Amino acid sequence: MATFTVKTGMVMRKVAVVLVLVSVGLLFVQFVGLTPTVGNTDDLRFAQKVNLALRRTAHHLLAEKGDSISRIPPVQQLNTTVFRVRLEQPFDYGRLPTLLEQSLAIHGINGNYDVTVLDCVSGELQLGYNFLDLRKDSGVPCVGRKQGPGCYNLQLVFTAPTTQNQPGTVWGAGLLGFLLLGGAYVFWIRANKESNKSITLTNDTVPNAGMLIRVGQLTFSNTNQVVTVAGVQHTLTYREAKLLHLFMRHPNQLLERDFILKSVWEDEGIIVGRSVDVFVSRLRKLLQTDPAVRIVAVHGVGYRLEVTLIQGSA
Repeated sequence: MATFTVKTGMVMRKVAVVLVLVSVGLLFVQFVGLTPTVGNTDDLRFAQKVNLALRRTAHHLLAEKGDSISRIPPVQQLNTTVFRVRLEQPFDYGRLPTLLEQSLAIHGINGNYDVTVLDCVSGELQLGYNFLDLRKDSGVPCVGRKQGPGCYNLQLVFTAPTTQNQPGTVWGAGLLGFLLLGGAYVFWIRANKESNKSITLTNDTVPNAGMLIRVGQLTFSNTNQVVTVAGVQHTLTYREAKLLHLFMRHPNQLLERDFILKSVWEDEGIIVGRSVDVFVSRLRKLLQTDPAVRIVAVHGVGYRLEVTLIQGSA
């Protein structure tokens, strides 16, 4: 039986080095007057959700006017907080607040925002409101006013919160850095004392490099593209595994078709909307033996992985 020997002293030295680097990084960030910013991944995810919410709103505005075939142009992102979609014809402004609020809620977007309706040609403000108007008895301003024929830009502007360094924050970061440096020093001393110790692992106890996700009677390995349902193992295709992974990362959440297509098929040159239905049908057949997990279609919106009991992940 194969064995693996790990020097504990080497491991502890590496931990100490990591703690030192983290401490120095935190101190640098605070004392040069910078604050941590939202990562690019979070910005991209937020932009995707706003994109889907605006497209859903535009779709329903046009559909309620009897237009179910006109193409909705891509949503424009002017910066990290400003998004705009172009509508080539007038719409019912009175329905806008409700539809937009519903769309934002579906995608878990909240916070302060302003809504403006701009003339496509002149850029002049025609109508608009702030999200707090929805909570007032007086309601949204300008509701009931008629729009003339023409093209309109529906613009959504989020108010980004501003943060400033306070003295307490700097001192707190300094204390945290001191504690981390002290912890690194203790680890370093222990590593030197225990450098001759080792741990022997058999091939049965070496940790699996793959990540397993367990839901109901279902166990999914994204690394190996294998799903086990009620004790039966199935090998998935690349696209099936990517779609199932997306659902399992968002249990009991409604995922719109556009979001699914972008997340699973964005690496393809041509996206066929029917692909979602085909692959969902395949996954349903594989999951049908597990009563705790099922993929439910929400007509006209998308799909949701309904889970009655989540056992956890390992």
